[in-house]
Amino acid sequence: MGSCFSVKIKAKSPLHDGILARCFRVSSTCGQKIGNDLSCSNSKISSVSVPSTPRTEGEILQSSNLKSFTFNNLKTATRNFRPDSVLGEGGFGSVFKGWIDENSFTAAKPGTGIVIAVKRLNQEGLQGHKEWLAEINYLGQLYHPNLVKLIGYCLEDDQRLLVYEFMPRGSLENHLFRRASYIQPLSWNYRMKIALGAAKGLAFLHSDEAKVIYRDFKTSNILLDSKFNAKLSDFGLAKDGPTGEKSHVSTRVMGTYGYAAPEYMATDLVSIPVAFEEVVVKLVFSGYSVRDFKFNLGHLTTKSDVYSFGVVLLEMISGKRVMDNNRPPGEQNLVEWAKRYLTSKRKVLHVFDARIEGQYSFGIALKVANLAIQCLSVEPRFRPNMDKVVRILEQLQDSNDIDGSGNEISPTSNSSNGPKHHSQPCNSSVNEASNEKAASSPGPSAPHLQT
Repeated sequence: MGSCFSVKIKAKSPLHDGILARCFRVSSTCGQKIGNDLSCSNSKISSVSVPSTPRTEGEILQSSNLKSFTFNNLKTATRNFRPDSVLGEGGFGSVFKGWIDENSFTAAKPGTGIVIAVKRLNQEGLQGHKEWLAEINYLGQLYHPNLVKLIGYCLEDDQRLLVYEFMPRGSLENHLFRRASYIQPLSWNYRMKIALGAAKGLAFLHSDEAKVIYRDFKTSNILLDSKFNAKLSDFGLAKDGPTGEKSHVSTRVMGTYGYAAPEYMATDLVSIPVAFEEVVVKLVFSGYSVRDFKFNLGHLTTKSDVYSFGVVLLEMISGKRVMDNNRPPGEQNLVEWAKRYLTSKRKVLHVFDARIEGQYSFGIALKVANLAIQCLSVEPRFRPNMDKVVRILEQLQDSNDIDGSGNEISPTSNSSNGPKHHSQPCNSSVNEASNEKAASSPGPSAPHLQT
């Protein structure tokens, strides 16, 4: 009920148009284009926010407190975008390391001035100008210790670039999932510190001050500074949250497979009445293509971000990617596999990363597992808000539930269902030194979902 959709039909005759108008009940507001997304509102059926008229590109650029760079300046700063300056690559394009003078913001010699990260739009990529502008729109106006700082941008001919503060430890993704003999696993304390920092960033975005839904919370978008403080990056998919009495935003399903909340992934096609489906079938048999129909508007709320946080928290405690086809059948989807263990005191430790066993108490493990389960609730109303998540993680950091010797406290002395723990706790300073090497090279990312 209350489904909203885009119907792209070749006008064959007025008769067809009349059928579509009556059977599909297309309102005058439905399918209103907002960039590449579609939003609609029908107050009689559901509470869906309709974003206000988007600001123009000029308004966004003028309202931001960002530095405008020339292309030649950034070209020099990155040493002509040399391959050995690449920090990472993604759907937007490549990110290069560069240097600028701290006063004039002009290009500086390598090793001098301020280190920056320059993201250059791949002109053949899928994300494009809209997401470049979204980054400026949000990071140009939002400031928080757990959001990466956007210094400036370049808009010159067909060149689109963004200039960020440099994050020397790279992404959380690299630290969690890269495997090499010289890399020590990220310690438990660092994982919890990063989880808390990322949670604070999300809580700020959801606050009345910002009212933003991040929409792409994942390990590759959590960057780390020299002290492993977490900062959220990549706001290309961010959306303004619902306003007033509206409960959610209906928008095109975008994000990364595995991290998106189930209610956001569920397309409107599943709620279309049988009679509705029959009309579609008849039109297809009449010569229309199934591709002429788009039923891909997901319900987006701040609780969608909470679900994504739960996925990342699960990745952090397990050391496993959310999706991995190389794992045995039944274990490829981390969320589905882990849920059978997280609710059992005798089995919960099956989920935890064996490489860091001994660095946390069983009581702490239970509390973190319970938080993950809450965030991953299928029903959005059962998920905590991010303010509550922050409070829980802060309490865990302040908790005295950690055995001072660093030894694991098992749930039962004679349990045969949980894994046995014998390893000694890792040395955090060793981890920090080894993980610094891991920060410079990006690992593989989960595929982007853009239906």
